[in-house]
Amino acid sequence: MSNPREEFLAGERPDDVALFLADSYVSDDRLERFGDRVDDGMLIVVDGESGRSAFQAATGTGAMEFAKSAMSNEGEIDDGLTDGRCPDADDGEEHAVQFVFAFAEEQNEEVGGIYAEGDVVHAYAQCSCGTAYSDRWNAADATEA
Repeated sequence: MSNPREEFLAGERPDDVALFLADSYVSDDRLERFGDRVDDGMLIVVDGESGRSAFQAATGTGAMEFAKSAMSNEGEIDDGLTDGRCPDADDGEEHAVQFVFAFAEEQNEEVGGIYAEGDVVHAYAQCSCGTAYSDRWNAADATEA
């Protein structure tokens, strides 16, 4: 049986998106029909259109608008997509990932850099402090599934 989360993290589902919704942000038992229960929330891997719609419904923000706002602020998002380190974490406040939106981009040697090395996962997170941030990595380098 296939595991959508593992396939996504390996870069094998470029038409899908992944969403992590922390229990502290949204708690809805109906989400369990669509994803995997993880320590602090729910991780859902679905086709891109459905995922963008689900993201909008859960957060009130358009997925691509959110990604664009987070893109210029680099942080660290774990390769399991359920945790991260906010770039503002040294301010003494409590920081926790509220939600993550991610997609995979297939290898593209013409672009060069990380894209020439293999499939790339792009992830965008919202912290409890209000900071939106992004991270990306080569799917082959992922350590968690």
